[in-house]
Amino acid sequence: MLIRRETPADVPAVRDVTAAAFAPRAETPVPVEVTLLDELRGCDAWLPALSLVAEGPGGEVVGHVVCTRGRVGNTPALGLGPLSVHPDHQRHGVGSALVHTALGAADALDEPLVALLGDPAYYGRFGFRAGTEHGIVPPDPAWGTYFQVRTLSAYDPDDPALRGPFAYAEPFDRV
Repeated sequence: MLIRRETPADVPAVRDVTAAAFAPRAETPVPVEVTLLDELRGCDAWLPALSLVAEGPGGEVVGHVVCTRGRVGNTPALGLGPLSVHPDHQRHGVGSALVHTALGAADALDEPLVALLGDPAYYGRFGFRAGTEHGIVPPDPAWGTYFQVRTLSAYDPDDPALRGPFAYAEPFDRV
């Protein structure tokens, strides 16, 4: 498996993988995560260096993850998601490889932290903790421990600018 940056030619395959990954829980014919990705690609928060695909043995796209520009108050940070793995490749380490690569790339870009909404049992293995442990408040208080933060090398726990409400890229509010 190879994890690499998404290219424009990958967009249709990424849409297909995302649709397949989220179809079982979708309430609409096109899962909201597909629409969200389309909207994120067209906004200022899109960071091409942090849109990553996993290639299967035949070079096909089997997974995708993206980090987009978010904020803690007025301080830049990252929001991770959606994370998508084609159902035929789930439970084979593809998602883990994508998350590890995204975190490593974000760290190399001197980002202070990555926030996400997800299962603590899954994301805890990557060092994610409840945002409130770091003084970072989720956009929706009902998210509780499902709103998580992973601090990176550039994070300064004494910096008051890295405490407060987290805001995802604007499409997260609309879609």
